[in-house]
Amino acid sequence: MAGAEFQQAAWTWLRSIPAGATRSYQEQAKGMDRASAVRAVGRANGANPIGIVIPCHRVIGANGTLTGYAGGIERKRWLLRHEGGDF
Repeated sequence: MAGAEFQQAAWTWLRSIPAGATRSYQEQAKGMDRASAVRAVGRANGANPIGIVIPCHRVIGANGTLTGYAGGIERKRWLLRHEGGDF
């Protein structure tokens, strides 16, 4: 997959989230040792070229809301429920 170094790091981190589980953009940024890069994480996730394989739908807002998914919030909700999440 083509992408900048930061994007590649973000996409690699996404693959560590178990099916049905969620993490916040803030947790992802901290997990990447870039705690102040929350918005950059969101942009990198949005540039994800293969959303099902690299599960950007598993990243949610810090307050637990479903946010920011190119396929739409309802599709994000469906994917998380399909994986066994409670949304």
